[in-house]
Amino acid sequence: MASRRIIASVIVIIVLAAAVAAFAVIWRPAIAAVDPPAAASFDAALVKRGRVLAAVGNCSDCHTVRGGQAFAGGLPVPTPFGTIYSSNITPDAETGIGRWPEAAFRRAMRSGVDRDGRHLYPTFPYDHFTNVSDEDDRALYAYLMTRQPVHAQARANQLSFPLDQRFVIAGWKLLFLRRETFQPDDTKSAEWNRGAYLVEGLAHCGACHTPRNALGAERASATFAGGDVDNWHAYAINAQSPSPVPWDADALFMYLRDGWHPDHGVARGPMAQVVSNLSSVPESELRAIATYMAGWFGAPTPDRKRRGDEVLTQAKSPAAQASATSAPGASIYAAACASCHETSRPLPYGGVNLGLSTAISSPDARNAANIVLSGVRPVEGERSPIMPGFAASMDDGQIAALLNYLRARFSNQPAWTGVEKTIEDARRTQTVFLQTSPGPHNAPADPTQRDKP
Repeated sequence: MASRRIIASVIVIIVLAAAVAAFAVIWRPAIAAVDPPAAASFDAALVKRGRVLAAVGNCSDCHTVRGGQAFAGGLPVPTPFGTIYSSNITPDAETGIGRWPEAAFRRAMRSGVDRDGRHLYPTFPYDHFTNVSDEDDRALYAYLMTRQPVHAQARANQLSFPLDQRFVIAGWKLLFLRRETFQPDDTKSAEWNRGAYLVEGLAHCGACHTPRNALGAERASATFAGGDVDNWHAYAINAQSPSPVPWDADALFMYLRDGWHPDHGVARGPMAQVVSNLSSVPESELRAIATYMAGWFGAPTPDRKRRGDEVLTQAKSPAAQASATSAPGASIYAAACASCHETSRPLPYGGVNLGLSTAISSPDARNAANIVLSGVRPVEGERSPIMPGFAASMDDGQIAALLNYLRARFSNQPAWTGVEKTIEDARRTQTVFLQTSPGPHNAPADPTQRDKP
C-alpha cells in the first residue's frame, strides 16, 4: 500500500513538473499598452533609415493586400498546414500596433511573441529577424509608427486543430528557433559582412530559397538550395543554381537593382516584389548583398563555365534562331512568342533569349507555366519589361505543347513530367488568389504586380 502511494506521489510530481515546464515554455507575459506616440516624436533620420530597412525586408508586400492600404495586413499566406493571414502593422490603436511600445515590437521581431503574449506563426520570419540589431529594430519601429493608421481587423487563420492553437508554436520554437544574433566574420571584408547581416536577417532570403522539413522549418543542411512559395519555385541560389549561365557579383547586383539582367532574364513572381522594393535601397547595400551571395554561388567549375560560355555564344548566333516548325508547340511559339523573344532588341525592351532563361532550365515547369499564364506587367512610371498573359487565349493543351517545345528547344535538360497537372495547378492557384485576397480585383491574377514603396 505504501509503495502504491509512493508511486502515485512520484507520478503526481512528474505531471506537475511537466505542467510547470510546459507553462514556462508556452507562457509569455503581456507588455503594457501605451498611448500611440505622435509621429513627430520620431527623429526624421531614424524614420528614413527605417524606410530603407523595411524595403530590404519586403515588409509592404507581405502586409498589404492587392489594392489595399499599405501595411494593413490581411494577405493570405498559403502553407502546407493551412492559410495564415498577415497582420495589421500600421499604428492603428485598435487593430494595429499603435499601442505597442518599442519593447513589444522588438520582442515580436526577436521571439515571435506579440504584445499580448501570443506566439506568432513563423510565416512571420522571426527565425531570421533574431539577427536584426537593436538599432535597426528601433528604426523599423519608428518608420512603421509614422505610417498612416488603418483600422483593419485581423482575418481568422484557416488552420486545423491542433495547429490553430498557438501553444503549438512554442514547441516549434524549442526545436527550431535559434536566438543568437548575427556575428561578423573577421576573415571577411566589411562589405561581405554587411551582406551577410542583411541576407541572414531582414532580407530573410532563405525563407523562400531554402527547402523546409515536414514541420515547416528551413533545412539547415540545404541552405539556399531552392524552395517553394505561392506555387512558384524559388530557385537554388548557391552552387546548385539551374541558371544556364553562372551568376557573379556584378550580375547579382544588376538583377537586384534593376529587376533584370541580359544573361539571366527578368524577375517574376514573388521575386518581382522583392526587387521592386530593393529599387529604393542604396546601391551600397545591394552591392553588399550581391557580394555575400556570390560566395554562396561560388566560382564556377571549368566545365560549368564552358557550358555557360557555350549558351551565351549560341544565344547570340543567328543559327540558334532556326527551329523545327513541325514539332508540337512550334507553331504556337512562332505565333505568340518569337516576335519578342527572337529579336535584336535587348532587355528590357525585347524578350529574353529563352536559351538563357532559368525558368526553361528549371527542375519543373511551375515558373514557366505561371509566366505564360500571367505574363509580366510593367512597373508603373518606369521603362520595364512587359509580356502579355495567355491564360484567356490558350487552353491547357496548347500551353503544355508550348512549354514542352520550349524545354526541348532551349535547354539541354530532360523533358519535364506532369506538365498538364502543373498548368492545372497554376490556373487554380491564380483563381484562389483572386478569391481569398480582399480588395478590388479588376486585374488578372498576376503575382508580379505590387505597388512600389
